[in-house]
Amino acid sequence: MSLIDGRKTAGIIKEQLKKDIEQWTNNGNKRPHLAAVLVGDNVASRSYIKTKIKSCEEVGMVSSFFPLDAQITEDQLLTEIQKLNNNDKIDGFIVQLPLPDHIDEHKIIQAIDPKKDVDGFHPVNLGKMMLGLPALLPATPYGILELLRHHDIETSGKHCVVLGRSNIVGTPVSILLSRKSDVGNCTVTLAHSRTKNLNEITKLADILIVALGKPEFVTPDMIKPNCVIIDVGINRKDDATRKRGYRLVGDVHYDDVVEKASHITPVPGGVGPMTVTCLLLNTFKTVQWNAK
Repeated sequence: MSLIDGRKTAGIIKEQLKKDIEQWTNNGNKRPHLAAVLVGDNVASRSYIKTKIKSCEEVGMVSSFFPLDAQITEDQLLTEIQKLNNNDKIDGFIVQLPLPDHIDEHKIIQAIDPKKDVDGFHPVNLGKMMLGLPALLPATPYGILELLRHHDIETSGKHCVVLGRSNIVGTPVSILLSRKSDVGNCTVTLAHSRTKNLNEITKLADILIVALGKPEFVTPDMIKPNCVIIDVGINRKDDATRKRGYRLVGDVHYDDVVEKASHITPVPGGVGPMTVTCLLLNTFKTVQWNAK
């Protein structure tokens, strides 16, 4: 079994990105600027944004943080987004999800300028992705592709099964891996909560990508020997032996399947660090594209 180390891979990519940005700015170009908007004070979201800010500093990017009150109205948030769209100093920004229930998530995403949509959620970017045109890719699927690339995992002609059909991970990664590209050319099966005979389908997978949000859902009887497993899930599981009272687990029962897999991502330390890194890659892309 070979561990797909997301932290190590992210570090390698960020080190190269740092060099690219330094060369870019030395040639007289502007330093990339990534901004993050947080509505409310969700502890996990705030921690995630801190990680993004730290990563920006590591590669030589400028970062800005815009915390907003949880009671902000939808119209007020749309006004703030328009300000960021019109701010030439900011090259890309994200609105941290989830949003409070009184705000329409889809309306907010569609209000972001597609050229600054470094999360890759805007319909324009998703449409371009589907057509194989240059686009800002959704950060987590982008990170999965980079993990496969950096670990020299062959995808061409392989059967990839994706568990989960969200617009953020499952659906876009299924499209990306089916495309004619260096990390692609897979035969893809997209499975979900209504899929029948799920175990029979998952056991056909050469590459299994799991993004369900169900703790330790995938067990050894669901995979074939030497399967490549990409676990996108991150869930809290009660654990009285831990100081904080819980531990983080993925959607795959790691301890039970690890010896059966040829490659596997850990949780934490697998896909998560790559998502943040790909936000940085997308931000640098926006700067380069806007300079042309």
